[in-house]
Amino acid sequence: MATLVLATHTISPAARFKDAVAVAFIALLLGIPMIGLTTVDRGGALQIATRWPTLFAFVAVAFAGRLVLRYGIDRFKAHQLTRERSTAATAAATLADSGRASSPLLTWVGWAALGVALTLPIFFADNRYVVDTATTVLIYVMLGWGLNVVVGLAGLLDLGYVAFYAVGAYTYGILGTQFGWSFWEALPVAGGMAATFGVILGWPTLRLRGDYLAIVTLGFGEIVRVILVNWTELSGGPNGIASIPRPTFFGLELKPPGDDPTFASFFAIEYSPSHRIIFLYYLILALALITNVFVSRMRKLPIGRAWEAMREDEIACKAMGINARNVKLSAFAIGAMLGGFAGVFFAARMGFISPESFTFSESAIILAIVVLGGMGSQLGVVLAALVLVLLPELGRDFAEYRMLLFGAAMVMIMVWRPGGILSHREPTMRYVADGESR
Repeated sequence: MATLVLATHTISPAARFKDAVAVAFIALLLGIPMIGLTTVDRGGALQIATRWPTLFAFVAVAFAGRLVLRYGIDRFKAHQLTRERSTAATAAATLADSGRASSPLLTWVGWAALGVALTLPIFFADNRYVVDTATTVLIYVMLGWGLNVVVGLAGLLDLGYVAFYAVGAYTYGILGTQFGWSFWEALPVAGGMAATFGVILGWPTLRLRGDYLAIVTLGFGEIVRVILVNWTELSGGPNGIASIPRPTFFGLELKPPGDDPTFASFFAIEYSPSHRIIFLYYLILALALITNVFVSRMRKLPIGRAWEAMREDEIACKAMGINARNVKLSAFAIGAMLGGFAGVFFAARMGFISPESFTFSESAIILAIVVLGGMGSQLGVVLAALVLVLLPELGRDFAEYRMLLFGAAMVMIMVWRPGGILSHREPTMRYVADGESR
């Protein structure tokens, strides 16, 4: 069996030789201007000198290196295929069980992550940097779960998700500063406003797919940003909106004691500036957990199954009578609503917002979190958010090479795990041996 596999799936020596010759020819073309020719100063004038031996050595190394590399790749593929063929029967017999066996592991990882998140402020109460960084991670986790509805579950590529983030933030900024609304009063209104914008975006794009849909959503995000920059009467223009009210703990403000009841005076404790930082952390943690439960429950409802079915084959869904228009609009609306909630928290946390906080790079980071974590994977979004937020923070000591290191890490992760950090995700439904669903 191994001999058959090697004979049918290994490239012949002649094919390897032709491939190496082609690579050597490309190396020769690139090497002539870069290695073979150089300029030297002779008597105050620049003259062209040749370095043919160096060029030929470079071409020979490229030729030999390509031969060795191609041979190693072929041997590795043949070995992998042989092992897969030899264990095919066993894998087929245990396929269902392997899917179920991975579930407890992921469940334990999720509970462990929740335990770390709940206890983190206790161990780092005096370290504001750690708590602030963890808060930023949770904001991106919430945004990633919201975009995961659109991209991961419904299969609709959205490059303008930051627009809904901005709508939520500016809705609270305007209601809080001009109408005196509190965080809790503005939260559902801002979510509803962002969902409305999601429907506005989804309605004219129902017939678009793939790259065309991505271009339209990208344009929508830029339109929202340009409106925020130029509509100064509403949004403050480039100056943004300042003095946005902070969230309160059931009406108790987290500030030094004064005439009005505060969090510290009500509970008879000494005031500390860390109270507000920790409160904001637990607030976004609660919002993120509610988002996770909501999205997980939506997946198991008929609308959630329709999202995944639409992602797999839209034509088949239409043939079965599924209303593709309503399914797509619901995905856009729910994903936008969750992004709007995150925007409200961002505005309340910062106390100031401007159009510079909602550029295309934010949409790219959120989309990278969804793709890197694994399409449709809730836990994968958490792990990807940790990677994409912590890597730039760890690279602050290498300011000149920060983005280079960040990009290289992204490339390596996607090469190592092309399906995402957690390409496996639990199915919406399972069927037991007697045919009953569960």
